[in-house]
Amino acid sequence: MGIKGFKQVLGDHAPKAIRRITMKSLVGRKVAIDASTSLYQFLVAVRSQGQNLTTSEGDVTSHLIGLFYRTINMLENGLKPVYVFDGKPPTMKSGELAKRRERREKAESDLKKAEEEGDAEEIVKHTKRLAKVTPEINDEARRLLKLMGVPYVTAPCEAEAECAALARQGKVWAAASQDMDTLLFGAPVLIRNLTVPTNTSTANGRRLVEIEEIHLEDVLQGLGDFSIDQLIDMGILLGCDYCDSIRGVGPKSAYTHISDLKSIEEIVKLEKIAKAVPEHWPFEQARELFRSPEVSDCDQTFVWEKPDVEGLVQFLVKEKEFSEDRVRSGAAKLMKNVGKPAQGRLDAFFKTSKPQPRPAAATGKRNQQVAKGGAVKKAKK
Repeated sequence: MGIKGFKQVLGDHAPKAIRRITMKSLVGRKVAIDASTSLYQFLVAVRSQGQNLTTSEGDVTSHLIGLFYRTINMLENGLKPVYVFDGKPPTMKSGELAKRRERREKAESDLKKAEEEGDAEEIVKHTKRLAKVTPEINDEARRLLKLMGVPYVTAPCEAEAECAALARQGKVWAAASQDMDTLLFGAPVLIRNLTVPTNTSTANGRRLVEIEEIHLEDVLQGLGDFSIDQLIDMGILLGCDYCDSIRGVGPKSAYTHISDLKSIEEIVKLEKIAKAVPEHWPFEQARELFRSPEVSDCDQTFVWEKPDVEGLVQFLVKEKEFSEDRVRSGAAKLMKNVGKPAQGRLDAFFKTSKPQPRPAAATGKRNQQVAKGGAVKKAKK
């Protein structure tokens, strides 16, 4: 879900923190990508007549098509992707997961009604709402990435927290996710819309989607020199995956309250707010999850290897019924980019890259060993 209204706050008070960029501007960058949000986007976007693409046996292939070609596109543009998969969800997220199940049940009911009425537009809308990244879809994505020679990791807990930790430690330059709460986890740079198709369909037709680059330092400064703790508190007030928002508190009032009173403890003393605070509102636990998320030691290095061409043909062509010519063409592009020396960036001549400390907060738990796959290797000590 992310943070409700967070983008609106940035647009109103820190618009310069959001830069519209092209993929080519990320040449030479290593980026940790939230795999779950990417796969969900592919399931929603890669469709034919409103339906997921499937094999003749009915196996969904939209996620594999999107992952294969979008990753090739990144590599051709000089970007080095590392995919990060979710581990176990934090206990505090159980309430949000229950709400998602309720929304899914409603979407199933609405879809059935739309099918009975023959309403094509509503059928497409509710079908998209039922898109879900299953363990099987994640397993297939990992298998594909391994065959492509693209590194991936499985986080101990939430992928966006792991992406942020990898960026803070200098293992990658940025974290890529649709969820704005990646900034609350301390990502120095957040990339949005990286895996969204450039020309995306909407209820009103199609629209051009631009990649966004958001720097945490610019966000904090643009909001009036917020601390990271104040940013976290504002995110909690707006409503996050770990606890509900307060009725009557929206983007404008959340920003104003934090600017004036600095913390949730002071804000809930306001009579109007105190009356609206939900019962058993665990804001302190939510705050701690953002401050000290469960992440790995981030001591691995990432290597982009040669693709297993025949393995790709076996998986995508023989099992998933892709076009062999297109798969071999894609594999040739992968092979070409693996052999290509990394293109330097002009800014590398003026400043050095170093791990980014988390501002005014702990760097999180690092006693969990990350699950590895693809071409991830342990760093030599």
